[in-house]
Amino acid sequence: MRITKRTNIAVRLLMYCAVNDDRLVTKAEIASCCNISENHLAQVINQLAQLGYLNTQRGRNGGMSLAHAAREIRIGDVFRDVEGDLPVVECFADADNTCPLTDVCRLKLALADAAQAFFMALDEVTLDALVCDNGDLVRMLQPVVCAR
Repeated sequence: MRITKRTNIAVRLLMYCAVNDDRLVTKAEIASCCNISENHLAQVINQLAQLGYLNTQRGRNGGMSLAHAAREIRIGDVFRDVEGDLPVVECFADADNTCPLTDVCRLKLALADAAQAFFMALDEVTLDALVCDNGDLVRMLQPVVCAR
């Protein structure tokens, strides 16, 4: 299964916020530290705020923070919410499916089961589990270290 760039950015952003949960973090510092374009990051911030994962505050002293405790954010939910209904393979997309084998293909069922197992495995992982007791990650995501 291939993860989109948007989901990759979303998880990095959430990890950054979890590590720096004692303050509001800024788009500029996340972009610098996590090697993300500010334009791409802005889109993901907006999406995560709309989905209820982030609280955002505009203005001179603005920034963002997690809307929930890291232990309450399941990575499977993040992936589902950010990825949306992207089909794993062409035959899962009703409108764009050009495969002539769809009606008789047994691989479609196996792929559907594999995708379900993938998300179920991620449902067991919380944001807290990604950052808690991960000293190397915490050191990498501290603003002082990130400034290049």
